[in-house]
Amino acid sequence: MKCELDQLTVHYDIYGSGQPLLFLSGWTASSAAMAHVYEPLFADADAWQRIYVDLPGHGHTPGSEAIRSLDDFLTILLGFVDKVIGGRPFALAGLSLGGYLARGVLLHRFGQVSGLLLVAPAIVTEDARRDVSKPTVVVCDPEAMMPLTAEEADVMALFTVQNAATVGEMRAFGTIMAAAGDAAFQERIRTDPAAYRFSFDVDALLPVFPRPTLIITGRQDFVVGYRDAWGILEQYPRATFVVFDRAGHMLEQKSAEMRPLITEWLARVTEYAIKKHHE
Repeated sequence: MKCELDQLTVHYDIYGSGQPLLFLSGWTASSAAMAHVYEPLFADADAWQRIYVDLPGHGHTPGSEAIRSLDDFLTILLGFVDKVIGGRPFALAGLSLGGYLARGVLLHRFGQVSGLLLVAPAIVTEDARRDVSKPTVVVCDPEAMMPLTAEEADVMALFTVQNAATVGEMRAFGTIMAAAGDAAFQERIRTDPAAYRFSFDVDALLPVFPRPTLIITGRQDFVVGYRDAWGILEQYPRATFVVFDRAGHMLEQKSAEMRPLITEWLARVTEYAIKKHHE
């Protein structure tokens, strides 16, 4: 589907019907790739309309010379919310950089957001300032790793468990990821520290968010880590905070464990909304 904004046309996919649940992907990831991974986790979410957005320069949403920083990304996302969701309450989910962008959306649409899900969220955008552990491989099957290309091996470095199953996940995910996206645009933003962040401290400006929240991290995540996310926990008094062992940045390998957590989070969001309606 397409959302026509003044700045550009945003591509998005919708699954199901009901209350809106907006999902913001990680850097380089498309809406199709995110739906491939996360739709099975929302199998019990009949009351929710899942909306997966292609960020500028990602998937089928084009990049633009006029888009120069994550501030511009945020402006586009806020325009998308206003046009597609309108004034309705909505739940908000963000993966990796999407977790950073989600907090920007939360800041500007605070009263509308009924619940927040952060999966391996980027808290700090500057790589050198992130509090992360050294890369760790917990399980490695040499036979499964042997036939990989150099490019596939680089991607598999993000997996703490490296076996035939995770190699299969990597290849399926990679095939979808490679389908679209403006690599030159992404590189221009990603390699400029001033562009690859907001011009403001989003976490310093955010008030305490009193609605149901779920934060899922990986103990062996050397990309964004888990300690930075723990550092913002007090802003979310209704948050469940999970640190999975045997999990790096690619938390897809924990899908079986994540599904009941997401189902429980959605139940809490619904419960909170009903309670507020009757107050």
